[in-house]
Amino acid sequence: MARMGKSSKLSAALIGLILGASLVSCDDGRTGAQDAAKQLASALAALDVGAVPFEGKDSAAANEQLHEVFKELDPAKPAVQSGELKLDKDTATVPLNYSWKIGSGEWKYMVTAQLKKSGDKWLTVWTPGLLAHLAEGEVLGTSSQSPARADILGAGDVPLVTYRSVVNVGIDKPLLASTDPAASATQLAELVGVDPAAYVQQVQAAGPEAFVTAITLREDGRTISDNQIGEIPGARAIRDYLPLAPTRTFARALLGTAAEANAEQIEKSGGELQAGDTTGSGGLQQQYDAQLRGSHGIQVFAEKGGLTAEERQSLLNGGRRLLFEATMKVGTPLRTTLDPKIQQLAEDVLAKVGPASAIVALRPSSGAVLAAASGPGSNGYDTALLGQYAPGSIFKIVDSLAMIRNGMSPDSTVECPATLTVDGRTFKNAEGYPASSLGSVTLRDAFAHSCNTAFINARDTVSQGQLEAAATSLGVAVEAPALGASAFLGSVPGDATGTEHAASMIGQGKVLMSPLAAAVMAGSVAKGSPVSPQLVLNPGADESAAAGGAATPSASAPATSAAPSGSTAPPAAAD
Repeated sequence: MARMGKSSKLSAALIGLILGASLVSCDDGRTGAQDAAKQLASALAALDVGAVPFEGKDSAAANEQLHEVFKELDPAKPAVQSGELKLDKDTATVPLNYSWKIGSGEWKYMVTAQLKKSGDKWLTVWTPGLLAHLAEGEVLGTSSQSPARADILGAGDVPLVTYRSVVNVGIDKPLLASTDPAASATQLAELVGVDPAAYVQQVQAAGPEAFVTAITLREDGRTISDNQIGEIPGARAIRDYLPLAPTRTFARALLGTAAEANAEQIEKSGGELQAGDTTGSGGLQQQYDAQLRGSHGIQVFAEKGGLTAEERQSLLNGGRRLLFEATMKVGTPLRTTLDPKIQQLAEDVLAKVGPASAIVALRPSSGAVLAAASGPGSNGYDTALLGQYAPGSIFKIVDSLAMIRNGMSPDSTVECPATLTVDGRTFKNAEGYPASSLGSVTLRDAFAHSCNTAFINARDTVSQGQLEAAATSLGVAVEAPALGASAFLGSVPGDATGTEHAASMIGQGKVLMSPLAAAVMAGSVAKGSPVSPQLVLNPGADESAAAGGAATPSASAPATSAAPSGSTAPPAAAD
């Protein structure tokens, strides 16, 4: 390698010095100002400017003023983006673009931030206008208007859930005077049937001006009178209206409930819910909450902070300047196919059934679900639509369709032995099976008496895939796009051998159905083509569900005249 001489080293050093000087002269402070602008925008979006250096304002004091200005918008936070920076020596300006989600609208505005260089730092010049279009001493205020919650309608648009009169029974603490709060709370709890210890704790924890609700009673049919309530010091009944079904239990698992939003629901709503809002929990009330609830009408305005009510009344428009307005949107009623009379009848039938139970009634011609009742033993679970059960002998409807597709007829001869062993597992008929129907019988007779062994015997001529195909042709184990509610339409494996395939032939093994799926299957037989269930009628949609696929009408129709016995699923009905 050639050695570098002294003159070469000197030339290289001079070039490096010149380049370094050029780079320094190009650094006009823009990078530092842009970094400061981005830091400011990020801090404003987080509503925390405690770490931002300001000129003319202590950072902690600026942060406190920011919180005071924006507290009426809590818990909402803005998106803030810094725009193109303009630099003039040691000063700079940068636009800040704010975007707030307010009710159903979006409040957008732009303010200009001024930056000044102090030493090697860029400081933000503090002004209330940095937060919004505010003058010194102004803060943001809001007013809102809430729409009434829309109804849930049944068949013929009969109101199922609508506003009904209620009374909130509780202790109004200002009325207690010198009375022991615990004593009154205990008396009231015992009167209305709530836990006295828990209610006493609620009353004691509430503030001195609070009304603490013990229970909300329907006005219609209540047995606790105002006189009984009034005899307890501090107790009173406050009348109100709530969106309620005809009775406390009416289609409760399906419809869900609507009540005042709690703190957790408000926090999780991302600003959609406010204190005092009514929101849905469970069922259709929760699924279609946004549609039923509508959205608030909200005004955001600038006003002088710290004024008394009297001082504000003396000012034009209360001293308020309107900055933004989101128009209130009323909720849209949810239309369903439920027939209230049939639904109530189904619930009456199940009222004294101990285990989980359900009745689903649908109209085969349209798939309209007329009733979807879950009994008290379901403990609030929507057994009617979501229950998963081995269908048992009602699955012989599927077997029969598959067998007929393979060339048999209702009059074909099948073998019905008392027992049948498959790969070491013995299957038998139900207790009390008539001996006269054993041996060589017609498929019609085997179906009518629900001969397990006859249908298991067909396992060699009906594959598991053919069972699955027959099930889907009857509306089972398929999607239900027109239903409009969460549901389980069944599961029929397309691949199974040996004892599992044998068990599938009598609705056992891994075959599962819901009461809704059972009703759809029966309805498909009655109609002669697949039924697609429909519960929620979307606005503008055709009320009759579209049907797809095909069953074999002439062969499957006789199945409706003899319902198979021994089903392990809850009852289902098709109309």
